[in-house]
Amino acid sequence: MKGIFGELDVIEKWGAYYFDRSKVIQSNIANADTPFYKPKDLVFEKELEASIPLKKTDPKHIDPSGEEKLKEVEVQDVSGYDGNKVNLDKELGKLAETAIMVRTLNEVLRKELGKLKLSIQGR
Repeated sequence: MKGIFGELDVIEKWGAYYFDRSKVIQSNIANADTPFYKPKDLVFEKELEASIPLKKTDPKHIDPSGEEKLKEVEVQDVSGYDGNKVNLDKELGKLAETAIMVRTLNEVLRKELGKLKLSIQGR
């Protein structure tokens, strides 16, 4: 049983992920003029795999309990004239996508808190 605050824990985890991702993207944008700077990003797929519980149902299956921390990875892209690989259009697009996801999480959080409020009031 997850408990009454189970969904709020998931929302908090995803909120932290998008906060960290926005800091990494903002760092990329800030270093757009730094020679030989290589942009970084957070790997979404690894975080998603960590949030979905997997079971090993057959001895031939790979063990799903591989604890991997979310880490920054370098983005492979074409170098500029000074060796800087930051593509401002892509970075701004990723920042906008992250902002949309944060707004969506805020809406989900508002609805979850509304459900809690209704359950406390007994309606």
